[in-house]
Amino acid sequence: MARTVLLPVLLLSFFLLPLASLALTQDFCVADPDLQRHAGRGKINPLIKAAVTPAFVGQFPGVNGLGISAARLDIEVGGVVPLHTHPAGSELLFVTQGTVAAGFISSGSNTVYTKTLYAGDIMVFPQGLLHYQYNAGTGPAVGLVAFSSSNPGLQITDFALFANNLPSAVVEKVTFLDDAQVKKLKSVLGGSG
Repeated sequence: MARTVLLPVLLLSFFLLPLASLALTQDFCVADPDLQRHAGRGKINPLIKAAVTPAFVGQFPGVNGLGISAARLDIEVGGVVPLHTHPAGSELLFVTQGTVAAGFISSGSNTVYTKTLYAGDIMVFPQGLLHYQYNAGTGPAVGLVAFSSSNPGLQITDFALFANNLPSAVVEKVTFLDDAQVKKLKSVLGGSG
C-alpha cells in the first residue's frame, strides 16, 4: 500500500519541482548599464518633507531578475510618507537615524498595526497593504528599505485620489468628502476635474 501511494507522490514531485524553481534559473541581467546611478540622498519633496530614493529595476538594472530591490528613505522633521501601497512586493524598513512612526492596515479586519522605530529597529509591511511612515523625532530620520521584488510598484493613496482628472463629483461620491475638501486636495496635489 505504501509503495502505491509513494510512487505517484515521487512522480508528481519530479514534475513539479523544476517548476517551483523557475525563479532561480535566471541569475541577473543588466538591461542598460547607463541607467545605473549612485543611490545617495534624494531631493526632498517640499509637500511631504521626505525623499525616497529607489533602487528598483528602472533605476538600478542590476536587480533585474533577482527578486529584490532597495530604497533610501529621508524624512525631515515634520515629514511624512503618506498612506501608500506596493502592489508587487513586501517592504522591510531598517531605521538608521532618527525616530520614525510607522504602521499598516490589515486587509481583512482593517486592524491597524503601528510602531515607533528608533535607529536599529526594523518593521515589515506586507505586500499590497496600505502603510505609512512619518518623522516622530526632533531631527532628520533616515531608513534603508528592502523589497521582495525588483519592481514593487508604488501607489500613494492621496495622489491616486486627488492628483488626477477624475471628476470631483465622482471623488466626492466614492470618498464621502464634500466638494470644498475635494477641490482643496486636488488644488494642493495638482489634480483637475
